Amino acid sequence: MQGRLPAGRGGAGSQGAGLVRTTCSSSGGSGAGAGQPGARPSEGPLDPVYPRTYGALLKVAQMVTLLIAFICVRSSVWTRYSAYSYFEVVTICNLIMILVFYLVHLFRLYRVLTCISWPLSELLHYLIGTLLLLIASIVAASKSYSQSGLVAGAIFGFVATFLCLASIWLSYKISCVTQSTDAAV
Repeated sequence: MQGRLPAGRGGAGSQGAGLVRTTCSSSGGSGAGAGQPGARPSEGPLDPVYPRTYGALLKVAQMVTLLIAFICVRSSVWTRYSAYSYFEVVTICNLIMILVFYLVHLFRLYRVLTCISWPLSELLHYLIGTLLLLIASIVAASKSYSQSGLVAGAIFGFVATFLCLASIWLSYKISCVTQSTDAAV
């Protein structure tokens, strides 16, 4: 019934409802727990459903590939110090930020820290971080001089870049589908 309530003129109200539906649908719930308060997974500080969602699995894959890229470059012999130190800084900063966003969703800190627009901050992080990671991977690949560890680090950097692009696309796709559904209602 809530889908039919914003039939009035509330443009901002329909966008708010779209955000609620996006977060509910992306957390993997079908909304069936609304009538059963005891069976609802929203109780407690830890979200047991989030680690099984596509967004969470994508974040874990990003963190693993960034860690492997960092270890490959760190354990290799460098020929250009500045190129690989930049690659290390970008990979570790991206890894830490992805871990922070993972923990924010896992422990539902977005409910406590309402002064921060979490979807916008995550989108900006992914846009800027993906661009910096792409640049770092290109520089690392061009300066690798056929050393296997450096080449492997650059390849894992490109894989992490692809995973970050997939995360941006998945988030944008979910929000567009929700907005177009709200416009039709």
